[in-house]
Amino acid sequence: MGWEGWLSLALTLGGLLTLIFSKIAPHIVMMAILTILSVFGVLTAQEALAGFSNSGLITVAAMFVVAAGISNSGGIDLFVNKLLGSPKSERMALLRIFLPIAPLSAFLNNTPVVATMIPALNSWSKKIGIPPSKLMIPLSYTAILGGTITLIGTSTNLVVNGQYQTLTGEAGFGLFDITVIGLPVAIIGMFAMYWFAPKLLPHHQEQNVFSNLREFTLEVIVSPNGPLVGQSVAAAGLRSLKRVYLVEIERQQTVLSAVSSDEVLFGGDRLVFAGDTEAITELLKINGLIAPSSIDEKSALEESHAGRRLVEAVVSPHCEAIGSAIRDSKFRNRYGAVVLAVARNGERLKGGLGNIKLQAGDTLLLEARPAFVTRQKYNKDFLLVNELDHEPLKHDKALLSWGILLVAVGAASFELLSMLNAALLAAGAMLFAKCLTVKQAEKSLDLTVILTIAASFALGAALEKTGVAELLAQFIVHFSAGEAILLLILTYFFVSVLTEVITNNAAALLTLPIVLEITSQAHLNPIPFVFAIMMGASASFATPLGYQTNLMVMGPGNYRFNDFLKVGLPMNIFIGTVTVLMLLVVFPIKL
Repeated sequence: MGWEGWLSLALTLGGLLTLIFSKIAPHIVMMAILTILSVFGVLTAQEALAGFSNSGLITVAAMFVVAAGISNSGGIDLFVNKLLGSPKSERMALLRIFLPIAPLSAFLNNTPVVATMIPALNSWSKKIGIPPSKLMIPLSYTAILGGTITLIGTSTNLVVNGQYQTLTGEAGFGLFDITVIGLPVAIIGMFAMYWFAPKLLPHHQEQNVFSNLREFTLEVIVSPNGPLVGQSVAAAGLRSLKRVYLVEIERQQTVLSAVSSDEVLFGGDRLVFAGDTEAITELLKINGLIAPSSIDEKSALEESHAGRRLVEAVVSPHCEAIGSAIRDSKFRNRYGAVVLAVARNGERLKGGLGNIKLQAGDTLLLEARPAFVTRQKYNKDFLLVNELDHEPLKHDKALLSWGILLVAVGAASFELLSMLNAALLAAGAMLFAKCLTVKQAEKSLDLTVILTIAASFALGAALEKTGVAELLAQFIVHFSAGEAILLLILTYFFVSVLTEVITNNAAALLTLPIVLEITSQAHLNPIPFVFAIMMGASASFATPLGYQTNLMVMGPGNYRFNDFLKVGLPMNIFIGTVTVLMLLVVFPIKL
């Protein structure tokens, strides 16, 4: 192995350590590695950029658009609302979740499915008297299991198939080739959840940490004849307060939200502050501010105004504001919204909002202009944007969107079209039929995911080209003494652990070249090993960070990190055991 191999190995280890122990986004890390491989000549320009033209990646992008078309046309609501009903017990409620979510996730990207279901389950939980903490983790786990049923159920399956075609020159897998493994594993996994989830899931009494706006907002009046009249917000000293900050001004039935520092104060203005409610006495010490005449009236934020929306948003791991105090992140200027409160692990964080450092999974209560909801709905900074007390629009394209998906699936299933062409035509049909707008289609394309996948192809190609994959394969085969079953177990275990700490797509793409070398040297059938990679990369249950849908349900379910470990770690072990047994039963492991 030459210096190119040592460089590729160093980049692989360095990239993994960076992803595990730093907050640098995966797509930045992987693109940096791609750049180094290209600049040093380890890969040619064509080899370095081959991932961007890989059929698996383009199919993933097209399926993002298809999923967005069904979500935006109300197709998911149409499907789900018919099946929830009124169960009489927790286990029956779980069955009502399993029935729609598993088949939906088999053909659609999990993220819009779970995002659509979270507010629906929140409302449903109130109706049936079961706390959301008993429903949200099963929702995420069911979506994960459903995604393993078909080749298009998760982006991981598609990109592994694309890399497999590139590395081996084989035709790849059909839409339902993995179903023989994924379907039984999903059914057994849901059966296990049916029996054990009610006992293992926490019973957090349903509580809306943002239900009482007076718990974290303060209101004062600008004295009509006081010294603050005619001064700007900044000049009055209202922008530099430490424990609270100004959210909005109500002036003669008009609401000024996301208030600028240059806004001039008028006598009688009603000022709404967010933050530490115990700071009200300090606020009233400011000459020119007086208390409202009645403390029993509703908070100004609870009154409806056309220029304001109250929004709940879950912070994504890709949010640019993570790690910064809210005040330092310039949240108001960056997003056009004001943070009213922050909930973490199901509890509202008290004290000065400006000093709170945001973390992935935090649930924010925001006051924003109406445009915020449409602008951020598919933004990478937030996993879930839920407009409070907002009735969803009724769409008339729901059945049509489902028809487009069914035709695409049928065409791919009967090999009338390749999976790539079926997905591209379905995406085009969604746009032509106006199931979604061009802007919505553009926003549905998660650029960070696409860049991570494409760049991961480059590192995988370098490992294969420089002989690193072959060297690692020889070591693993020697370590396992060539025992086929042990090699299969090690493959699944390695991918499963790696997925918990880095992205599932990157974990799969880095592992595949090595595993293909292992099967070649040990004279084993590569198919069960490739399927083990697909299943291991998707079946991530143990931590909220392992899979995006886990992070999405953390806030709405009032979960703590340990809640996922308690339920998810046994689930990881159980699903891994079932998957390996199914692979051994269905496929001959030796050639």
